[in-house]
Amino acid sequence: MNPGNAGIPGAGAGSPVSTPSPQHQRASHSPRLPTRRTDRRTTGRRPEALARLVSRPVSWLTGTGTPPPDGGSTTARDLALRHRLLLGLSALLTLSLFISYQGVHDDADPLRTSTAPAVLSLDTALYALGQAQRDAAQSAPTSDFQKQISVAVQSLAAAAADDDLGGPGGRQALQTVAGLITVYADKVQRSQLQPDGSVLREAYLSYATSVLTEKGSGIQDRLKALQRQERAAVHRQTSFGPLLWLAWSITLLLALALTAALLETQRFLRRRFRRRYNRHLIAAGLLSLAGVAVTVLFTVWTQAGMTDTRTLLDRPLPGRLIPDAGRHTASYLAGTGFRAAAAVWILIGGALLMALAETGLRRHINDYRFRPR
Repeated sequence: MNPGNAGIPGAGAGSPVSTPSPQHQRASHSPRLPTRRTDRRTTGRRPEALARLVSRPVSWLTGTGTPPPDGGSTTARDLALRHRLLLGLSALLTLSLFISYQGVHDDADPLRTSTAPAVLSLDTALYALGQAQRDAAQSAPTSDFQKQISVAVQSLAAAAADDDLGGPGGRQALQTVAGLITVYADKVQRSQLQPDGSVLREAYLSYATSVLTEKGSGIQDRLKALQRQERAAVHRQTSFGPLLWLAWSITLLLALALTAALLETQRFLRRRFRRRYNRHLIAAGLLSLAGVAVTVLFTVWTQAGMTDTRTLLDRPLPGRLIPDAGRHTASYLAGTGFRAAAAVWILIGGALLMALAETGLRRHINDYRFRPR
């Protein structure tokens, strides 16, 4: 046995042993150079960057893109998930937009028809009573006094047109004031019938003045209390508070989410079915964007008019400025009734939006014979 073959398994007597050549030894010990990977990314995909960016959160939300365990097609499931997502976002956007829109426009029409005229009527009544107090000092009855009393009574009747004037006791307070005005006018007329300088004349006039100016219980203080309550109602109706900011923020976020979902679905259909455009989904996107834009514009116009009205009515007005204030208020709040009535179109547009999303995907779902589990 050859000693050189000892320890080599399978090497028997007479078995030739091959020794590696020097070239092979050098090749086996030489370091391997790193191979350069070919960059196979294709160019010209920048226009699709936005679609990919939009599709990532939607795909994460819907769970698409994950292959099924059996390695089959995910098209049916992907279509169903996108179908539910579009319908859900459309319904949520319609509901949120309707609530946000109504939150502003529900108060615009009562402000125009009731609250603002009531504030101006109370201003007119206070101004007329002030003028009547000046005429009450005349030595003889005058027609100006009676005219001012008539203006005050008519203004109180106009203020009573506001059903919510002064809260639950507002209407009763107006009735009390109207009765006190009758007493005041009667005492002034009795005083004017008495001779100048008589004690009875002074007594009648003093009593009439106390009915008008008594602190807390006089006519003027009662009307000022009602006026403060009406101005508080104006502030409440014209306020754009935190709840409205939250509602409109949610609405705009839902509009962005629906737009993103429509873009991602369009991209999915283009990639999976080689359809460049889906007309129903494009129409749904345009409808949602146009609807949100129009309602936001209407809301901005209405809120601006309400804010201008609040600024105008936030202080007592002198008599000569009250008619001008009425005309300005009418111009500020013009069109609010029409814009408030447009709320029903939000519901109609929402139903149409859901119908477009449904028809945009229904044909592909039916092609795959998908049946919801």
